[in-house]
Amino acid sequence: MTLDPNPIYAAPDDWRAYSGVLSRRVFAFLIDYLIIAALWIPAAVLVFFLGVLTLGLGFLLYPILFFIVAGLYFGMSLAGPSQATPGMKAMGIAMVRLDGRRIDFVLAIAHLALFWILNSVLTPLILLAGLFTERSRLVHDLLLGTAIIRTA
Repeated sequence: MTLDPNPIYAAPDDWRAYSGVLSRRVFAFLIDYLIIAALWIPAAVLVFFLGVLTLGLGFLLYPILFFIVAGLYFGMSLAGPSQATPGMKAMGIAMVRLDGRRIDFVLAIAHLALFWILNSVLTPLILLAGLFTERSRLVHDLLLGTAIIRTA
């Protein structure tokens, strides 16, 4: 397997690439979850018709529908060529792996799942970790070997 020569995939050593990342990350989070909420509505309508067609069996998807929509959204956008969600692109940041490889769909889903799990247990500590770690990495970034860099 060869590494992709695109420099966005490698975590830079320059401190300026990580300057202001935490605040940009918060706003990217808000943008992304507004988009997910907007995507959830047509998905809910689709599940309704699926539930009617399957005589009620499709309605069982409603409790996990938000997680499905969010997982597909983050997995497909982070594993894409820009290595960023639309909210991250709007805020001028992208996710990179410290080993220089591309973010794949499985790593994107693992990043999202760890964020949700750790956020349900350690909410304030996750953001505080970014103030004291190198490259402003959060707890789930440390566990998965990823970092967020500025692209603009």
